[in-house]
Amino acid sequence: MNADFPRYMNFKQALKFFNIGSYNTLYGFIDNEGLPVIKVGNVKRIDQQAAIEWLQSKTVK
Repeated sequence: MNADFPRYMNFKQALKFFNIGSYNTLYGFIDNEGLPVIKVGNVKRIDQQAAIEWLQSKTVK
């Protein structure tokens, strides 16, 4: 895990983690590509470990 980011990232932190500049891209990852999101009440977070595993599953060999 990357110590620069919390384990459970809000969407703004996730943008920096993925090095992307658009919330639309992040929403595309969630809605179309299956990036997992944790939702408790109205709060949504992205688990850093799950994000790393998701990225690894997208690796082309």
